[in-house]
Amino acid sequence: MADIAILETRERVLAGILLTGGAYFLFSTQDASIKLLVAGMSVWQIMFFRSLTILGACAAIGGPRLFADAVGSRIVLPMLLRSAFTLAAWLCYYNAARSLQLAELTTVYYAAPIIVTVLSVFVLGEKVPLLRWLAVVIGFVGVFVACDPTHLGLSLPVLLVLGAAFLWGIAIVLLRKTALAERSMIQLLLNNFYFLLFSTVPALLWWHTPNWGELLLLASVGAFGGLAQYLLFEGMKRTPASIMAPLEYTSLLWAFALGFAIWGDVPRREVFVGAALIVVAGLLIVGTEHFRKRL
Repeated sequence: MADIAILETRERVLAGILLTGGAYFLFSTQDASIKLLVAGMSVWQIMFFRSLTILGACAAIGGPRLFADAVGSRIVLPMLLRSAFTLAAWLCYYNAARSLQLAELTTVYYAAPIIVTVLSVFVLGEKVPLLRWLAVVIGFVGVFVACDPTHLGLSLPVLLVLGAAFLWGIAIVLLRKTALAERSMIQLLLNNFYFLLFSTVPALLWWHTPNWGELLLLASVGAFGGLAQYLLFEGMKRTPASIMAPLEYTSLLWAFALGFAIWGDVPRREVFVGAALIVVAGLLIVGTEHFRKRL
């Protein structure tokens, strides 16, 4: 029986890793769409459209019963707090997107996994093995080598992204606590309801009538963002925050690929060295978890 329980736990964690990896791929695709949109549209309006799209999908899938369950959920207030931190991170991150390349944006942001790992110890009481700390450090070194963020200086956009990393780190730890207390569809509904509530008035004040191309991008932001959130919630149920944190580094690989495909950014040699380190970090986290569960 003990062996079966160990096997089930291992499979659960590995499933969480796959779900989380898929979520970060979708978040990267969403980020590229948003970077295209922020050139002519406020972050508030993008958030408004995204939240409205996701809530529409929730209504189509769950119907009135889902909304009734959400109203009576015990995470209504905790989700409000988490959404506030996520909102603040959103505003910092995507306002900085006007001035930084997608790769630069992602690089500076990757202080977040270290923040998540540290907070998971003090807030969630998770025990983080030495090899997992090593994976986080290797991943961050890979990000540093790939982009050399020191040349960016401490400009306002860089400070905004650093602020976003800290706020997102807090939000991820809070998400871990709420993810265990409620099913994912209710979390998705509440999260985007609060976003819609926060963004409606500013979106109307700084309204920009979108053209057909922008409407298509807004629809993609809603689709990618909604599915990414759902996968992240599901991954959180299966994977400790300190395991999940280094998986965020995979977003850097997607950021470079999308940057090249959309804006023609050609990666330097250092990018490939950094990418290799990031892959090593990801394989280390998966491999050590697999080995630990076999013991």
